[in-house]
Amino acid sequence: MKSRALRRIGLIAGVATTSAIVLAGCSGGGEDPGDETEGETTLTIATFNDFGYTDDLLAEFTAETGIKVVHNKAATSNDARANFFQKLGKTGLADVEAVEVDWFTEMMQYSDLLAPVPDDLKGRWLDWKETAATDADGNLVAYGTDIGPQAVCYRADLFEAAGLPTDREEVAELFPTWDAFFDVADSYVEATGTPFIDSANSVLQGLVNQLDIAYEEPDGTIVATENPDIRAAYDTVVDRAVPISAYAGQWSEDWYASMAGGEFAAMLCPPWMHGIIAGEAPDVTGWDIANAFPEGGGNWGGSYLVVPENGANVEAAQQLADWLTSPETQIKAFNNAGTFPSQPEAQESADLTGYVNEFFNDAPSGQIGIDRANAITVSTFKGPQYFQFHDALQNAVTRVFDGLEDKETAWNTWVTEVSAF
Repeated sequence: MKSRALRRIGLIAGVATTSAIVLAGCSGGGEDPGDETEGETTLTIATFNDFGYTDDLLAEFTAETGIKVVHNKAATSNDARANFFQKLGKTGLADVEAVEVDWFTEMMQYSDLLAPVPDDLKGRWLDWKETAATDADGNLVAYGTDIGPQAVCYRADLFEAAGLPTDREEVAELFPTWDAFFDVADSYVEATGTPFIDSANSVLQGLVNQLDIAYEEPDGTIVATENPDIRAAYDTVVDRAVPISAYAGQWSEDWYASMAGGEFAAMLCPPWMHGIIAGEAPDVTGWDIANAFPEGGGNWGGSYLVVPENGANVEAAQQLADWLTSPETQIKAFNNAGTFPSQPEAQESADLTGYVNEFFNDAPSGQIGIDRANAITVSTFKGPQYFQFHDALQNAVTRVFDGLEDKETAWNTWVTEVSAF
């Protein structure tokens, strides 16, 4: 393991090429003298997308502990990552920071800049979730929040208009393989003249998350541009996903707005996406969830909370991270946003197994999440450079989608970019 000094030097060098992005409201934590007022502790927590940490939920923590919580939320994981690595080991991070799985291994290179999780919490999480957060010295340095077992969310009303089945069990039978998925999508586009799925790059994410190895070997060997599975995934996305997609990527203002407008009929849908759909399309009555995913199963996303070791309120921050990732609170977060718990105790709870999502036509989303989690047979290795390689490949797909480059030119541009990382 690198020494603390070497890690700090490496971090500074690593973020020197990252654009300086300061997230509004995220300057709390660290050595901010405003963390305590008249003996009262105030913590900051920084997340992105929707973790299910509503104001009401955080108010419960305040009622129990007397500790106030200010919640700062970045628009995307990319924004959160840039802010995190710009400030880690220095000042300006929140007392508790959320870290997304796609850049989690990158973060683990600087595990000694994080306060370890107390020993009495070890064993709370799924084995693989906890193992990924344990450094070479045996320190568990992150609190697991959710996992992302994927299903297919769909608009039953739009399926009906296109002559497709609408019953969730019948819809689930439509998608045993990726070829079957694209065949259904082609039929939908032909029948309606509108896109079938929201995003081509969501398909790339789904395909890559079914690979054992994506861009790096566990020994650090970079295989990104030479991995035939990555080339096959790219070809599939460009040839079959781009023509049936409304957008290249997700998280744009247009993408959010189009959920309620009926611009697309389906999404590849981990549980954490449920809260986003319901939040952006509250008046839509047609959404449902099919207990299926092409080729069996796949995990997309799943995050952690970490406590910077140089924060002003480390013990209180550990208390908050503990509370937010307890099985009981994670079930509440699931109820709020669909974030599927990573704790075995939570997954065995009747509050989860019996959960019915009213917004999604009373879909049994708790049991669907359990079934989809059980269908996952591959945990893709994501090395320290996974995020950069994958983001650049998504950009290649976007260039093709936008008509800026043809398929081979976009691939070759990506190959050149990979060699420069």
